[in-house]
Amino acid sequence: MYFIIVKKMGVVVASISLFSTLSFGKSEISQNELINIAGKQRMLSQRIAKDYLYIGRKIATSKAQREFKESMKNFLLAHKKLHNSIDDPEIKNLLDFVALSSDDLKELASKEFSLDNAQLILDLSESMLEGSQYVFDSLQKRLKIKESNIIAIATKQRMLSQRIAKYYISYQSGIKDKNTIDMMQETVKDFSKNLNVLMKNGSNSSKVNKKLAEIDKLWKIVHKFYNNIEKGGLPLIVFNSTDKITKKMDEVTKMYLF
Repeated sequence: MYFIIVKKMGVVVASISLFSTLSFGKSEISQNELINIAGKQRMLSQRIAKDYLYIGRKIATSKAQREFKESMKNFLLAHKKLHNSIDDPEIKNLLDFVALSSDDLKELASKEFSLDNAQLILDLSESMLEGSQYVFDSLQKRLKIKESNIIAIATKQRMLSQRIAKYYISYQSGIKDKNTIDMMQETVKDFSKNLNVLMKNGSNSSKVNKKLAEIDKLWKIVHKFYNNIEKGGLPLIVFNSTDKITKKMDEVTKMYLF
């Protein structure tokens, strides 16, 4: 195995250029796609819980229902790809645990909405996130990607944007504990810090910079709404703005990776 240096979209990605493909298990998948899939699972774990709460509160119901169904389907398909592409027993064990949590969440989501069920959904989404994060971190180590790598930061932003919406609607649904407020504030802070790092990256292409500027313009307005979680009253704005940010960050991540 040897290292090569490739430059894509003006970004040096030597740290993940081991070969064009890596065969970890039964299937063969490009290393960049593997990182993208594993990173995206974190976002889906948060989006699924968020959609459940929006459906339960009867806010943006049609969109939330479509998104929940699509996100759950994508999560399970991605899980299968990861499971078939990785041989490491420890990682596969975590993947099995994540699958159990997603099955429990899906079953619980089919029941009548209640605050108790909502709390259980939130707990399951945290378990799915923790397991998915472990899988992502393990892949980073195998592919020799540093945590500070620009791609690792970009992939995390998709999750953080959906996590914001999850905590916002959680509070508005009646889960008004200190942890909900603290986690919201921490998530907003992390997103701001990461966005600043991405925008200052000197290797960005013009297309990446343009997309990041669009995100920054929106972020400067809406992050104030997110931090004002205790006041509430803006669930539709939060739903739509975080979805827009997630979509744009997904585009940025793919510009870095492919």
